[in-house]
Amino acid sequence: MATQRATEATGTEFSSGLSAELLREEQERELPPGTGPYRLAWRRLRRNRGALLFGAIFLLIVVACLLAPVYSHDIAHTGPNDEHITEQIKIGGKSEYVINTIGIPIGPTWHSRFFLGADPGGRDVAVRLLYGGRNSLEVGAVATLITMILAAIIGILAGYHRGAVDGVLSRALDVIWAYPVYILGVALGVSLAVGGINLGAINVKGNSLFVPAAIIGLVYIPYVAKPIRGQVLGLREREFVDAARAQGLSHLRVMASEILPNVASTIIVFIPLMLANAILLEAGLSYLGAGVQPPNPSWGTMISDGVRNIPAAIHLVLVPGLMLVIAVLSVNVFGDGVRDALDPRAKVRIGR
Repeated sequence: MATQRATEATGTEFSSGLSAELLREEQERELPPGTGPYRLAWRRLRRNRGALLFGAIFLLIVVACLLAPVYSHDIAHTGPNDEHITEQIKIGGKSEYVINTIGIPIGPTWHSRFFLGADPGGRDVAVRLLYGGRNSLEVGAVATLITMILAAIIGILAGYHRGAVDGVLSRALDVIWAYPVYILGVALGVSLAVGGINLGAINVKGNSLFVPAAIIGLVYIPYVAKPIRGQVLGLREREFVDAARAQGLSHLRVMASEILPNVASTIIVFIPLMLANAILLEAGLSYLGAGVQPPNPSWGTMISDGVRNIPAAIHLVLVPGLMLVIAVLSVNVFGDGVRDALDPRAKVRIGR
């Protein structure tokens, strides 16, 4: 009987899932003729309330971090690197030192000043959290932009030309692919943190946010370029590409007008997933001292500073750690929704 009930339950679930799938397909068949794939994807995404909710949460985090100067100047009245070691603040009518006599920083006050407490340097944790979020998001966004542009160029060139071009580019990708992301990132971060980037006319200081962004953008290129290359290998044999060549279009124009639009959906799917991985890798590198360099705050450097004070001030780790988890989770869930909207059968993973 138990087996029969389990079988019936499984059959009911299967039928329910099948009915939902058939209903979705029926709704899509009712769309007006000529409805484009991106409009169809937007319709699917709008029905995914979970993805939209997490996308809104991430957007809220972004807006809050962008408004960090407003909060710092008008509410907290302190900067991200301003130290208040010897100062006192009033809490519930009582005056308390920001750093007490045994060196323990004050915890969350839930007031305008030191809302989330202070760190051992007497700096406002809430202010540093928002400024650190700005730096983490900036590094992640620039790294994603670098990865997507270079990966798209390399993937399209390798897949379209094949032969020697494909051989050289694919072997270069394999060299980067051979190293685990974090090991390669730490190695490059440590080497560039001192001298920065010096390539002819390009000179970037080691404490610039562009250094970790460039490192992260580089190490993730193979994870995006290889899927694009694989897709282009199939596209170059399609009839519309042969027709474009027959019309006398140059290879560059064929890649730009025929190949690129057909891999655009793949690129779009990778953007949020790459952003989440870039934010997470930046936190890891900064935690290890190979990412954002002090005194610039980031979620990774805040966690690193807080680890030394866990017994006395656990909020120094919990606050940036929780913000990092929420941001990465939000982008990942929204990215999964975008992937399902553009291609419900696709499965995409980045990184090792």
